[in-house]
Amino acid sequence: MNRLLCTVWMALIVGMLAACSSVPLSTPAPQSPPATGPVAAAKGVLAGDTGTLPEPIVRAKSRWTAVRWAELPGFEDDALHEAWNAWIKSCERPGPVFAPLCAEVRGLSIGGVDEQRAWLMGRLQPYRVEALAGGAEGLLTAYFEPVLEGARQASAGFSVPLYRPPLGLAQRKPWYTRQEIDTQAPVQAALKGREIAFLADPIDALVLQIQGSGRMRITAPDGSQAMVRLAYAGSNDQPYKSVGKWLIDQGAVRDASWPAIKTWVAQNPGRVNELLWSNPRTVFFKEEPLSEQDAAWGPKGAQGVALTPGRSIAVDPGSIPYGTPVWLASKGPNVNLQKLVLAQDTGSAIVGAVRADYFAGWSPAAAELAGRLKQPLRLWVLWPK
Repeated sequence: MNRLLCTVWMALIVGMLAACSSVPLSTPAPQSPPATGPVAAAKGVLAGDTGTLPEPIVRAKSRWTAVRWAELPGFEDDALHEAWNAWIKSCERPGPVFAPLCAEVRGLSIGGVDEQRAWLMGRLQPYRVEALAGGAEGLLTAYFEPVLEGARQASAGFSVPLYRPPLGLAQRKPWYTRQEIDTQAPVQAALKGREIAFLADPIDALVLQIQGSGRMRITAPDGSQAMVRLAYAGSNDQPYKSVGKWLIDQGAVRDASWPAIKTWVAQNPGRVNELLWSNPRTVFFKEEPLSEQDAAWGPKGAQGVALTPGRSIAVDPGSIPYGTPVWLASKGPNVNLQKLVLAQDTGSAIVGAVRADYFAGWSPAAAELAGRLKQPLRLWVLWPK
């Protein structure tokens, strides 16, 4: 899933459908029974966590420094079974480093939390993720999967097209800008017949492109409806420009939140295209069936596996490889997170050593969290010993 910006507010989505999955905004993780044996804490060091720490690992965009397990905030309190579901998904397409562990990971899916924690300590080594120039604090944002209403056929009420990739897209990069797509007849001719569906609101289309995928209830000309998933299938390879920043630079708004953007749009209907065209990048989609089983999971991320709400993150693969279990800690005005997550996705705006985008799900609460979350972050990768 390729996202460009992760600041979406639930009020932005016109006609958003109710959905079943969300990440609580402030509910703390369930507390586990007092730890015993290998995970009992003593003077800042967890029992069994002994021996010489390994040397740092340097990657293209980050430096990993080995630490004791006691450094991980909330390590003894997380509901690890929730993360195990995401880990089993990663084991559908594991990288060479974690593939040998997948049989044990699957076996522990029915294990108790103490057993899972003891296994982590026995098989993995935590490393604090740091920038190459130093510094272990970065930025956490969130993204979600919009749920929208669309139509298979254009009409006065549904006139904003969502396209499949144009033929020959790979032969011309970068492709045409958003403004050229909207205004030039030859470009529109190249996209003729590539329409998947039509939306009522161009801002909804922009949000869908920013998030990279979404669920849509599409109404056919005969009135029948089908729920499908629109998944990322490519882009015009133009640079991403934030419409919120464009408004701030003009002094039109004081913050780049989607509620502020929506208010400005309502007050300036004649300038909507000007706003949209300030971002030359656009995204193309592919339509996928959404079975009851598929609907229980998020879209596929860059690792090629379905995302798990609250347990999947997007990272810079130059810092953290896909499929890596990561301990995440972030405290701010919106939510306090201390939990095990899996690096399963990336995005154009997710760049840097300590940078993550938190997949919140697809409910209105997930949209609200994605619209608000922007706070400090620390990360620890859990790497095989």
